[in-house]
Amino acid sequence: MPTPTVGYVGLGIMGLPMAKNLIDAGYSVVGYNRSDEPTEELVEYGGEDGGSPAGVAERSDVVLLCLPDSPDVENVVLGEGSESDPVIDGLSEGMTVIDHSTISPTVAESVADRLAEEGVDMLDAPISGGEQGAIDGTLSIMVGGDEDALEAQMDVLEAMGETITHCGPSGAGQTTKACNQIVVAAQMVGVSEALVFADNAGADLEAVVDAISGGAAGCWALDNRAPDMIQGDFDPGFFAAYQYKDLRIATDAGEEFGSPMPQTAINHELYKTMLQNGMDHDDNSGVMQVLEMLSGGEARVDE
Repeated sequence: MPTPTVGYVGLGIMGLPMAKNLIDAGYSVVGYNRSDEPTEELVEYGGEDGGSPAGVAERSDVVLLCLPDSPDVENVVLGEGSESDPVIDGLSEGMTVIDHSTISPTVAESVADRLAEEGVDMLDAPISGGEQGAIDGTLSIMVGGDEDALEAQMDVLEAMGETITHCGPSGAGQTTKACNQIVVAAQMVGVSEALVFADNAGADLEAVVDAISGGAAGCWALDNRAPDMIQGDFDPGFFAAYQYKDLRIATDAGEEFGSPMPQTAINHELYKTMLQNGMDHDDNSGVMQVLEMLSGGEARVDE
């Protein structure tokens, strides 16, 4: 059976390394990004320039997306905005669109319904694992949509992810990602609060991180972000702006479904504060800086 050509629209901090992993796995990859530099990097790596979202779809067997927000997906896929060459214009009956963006579950459902009218399957398949997970091909991929469509594209997804989970019908992948982001934000804020407290109390920050990482408080944020946080290193693996956007999606969905979210609402406001203070392109662990602002100091190890 011939290897399918994979289209990739949205070659950002996550999308570009995912597209590169597809090339490494032996797929022909046709890409497009709104800015030229990532597309040029993909071409240098062995991919092709699709020229537009529709151009990518025309030259592909399956189209993958990794875009910032719900309106971007509606615009790029359906042309509901400024995009003059949307993906839908290049699709053929029987194709599949896989959306790795994190968007509203209801938008995921509505886009899937529109593509179904064209005989195209859509899987909402948001990702978790940060930039390093995208580079290493170890992402967790949460999938909503038809299970047979997922099974048909499993080899493609396994080139980018380590854990691929079918979560239910269209929109279920996005609901699961909202749950993921609720927990991620809680970890980041909790670790930040603990580190600022430890510093104010005069404790050795490195010793605190080592001690609590091995106990009941152990979590991904402590293992992967706390060592950088106490060095003041907030280079992005996942932009704070995206964390804020994801929490907005979660709180909006919580309102829609009548689900209480007291902690998530507070964390949403803390990430909003990051954006208001020009920290939107810091890592999401940079929320510690907001706690430091409230405390009047910086929780850092000595040089």
